[in-house]
Amino acid sequence: MKSRRPEPAEICHKNMRFLITDRPTDANLEKFITELQKHGVKDVVRVCEPTYSKAKLADSGIRVLFDDGSPPPPEIVQNWFNLLKTRFSEDPGCCVAVHCVAGLGRAPVLVALALMEGGLKYEDAVEMIREKRRGAINARQLAYLEMYKAKARLRLKNGRNGGHHGCTIL
Repeated sequence: MKSRRPEPAEICHKNMRFLITDRPTDANLEKFITELQKHGVKDVVRVCEPTYSKAKLADSGIRVLFDDGSPPPPEIVQNWFNLLKTRFSEDPGCCVAVHCVAGLGRAPVLVALALMEGGLKYEDAVEMIREKRRGAINARQLAYLEMYKAKARLRLKNGRNGGHHGCTIL
């Protein structure tokens, strides 16, 4: 019996909107692209080994970024924040998608980091993600998030709050 993968989970906080998914394959890429378009995704952050060709996403106007198969090193985390700062300031209602193999580990960790940089405590960020992505974030990843020191890199300035329309899909 084949196990059923969790549905994509949309996480929203202030001007940020994230979509956490499992990784697609060439066999289900059209369905994946349709889901991304439904959420207005322009960027997909891939934090696992590739299982699909980026060309079809590019043809649909969606960039694939990072192509990393290991836990996010500081450079990836910094690139992640740079992407989010740029995207959210240029297009406050945009959506950035992120996936790892099952959408339960590295992808939710990146979303949690963004939520923490946006002002949430790590416990609240994890709870928000786990409400929509049951089984997300293992004990080692939770310890990493607990020790992470947010620097307010994604906090809103000038009292702007995009609400639900500022979601980023990861």
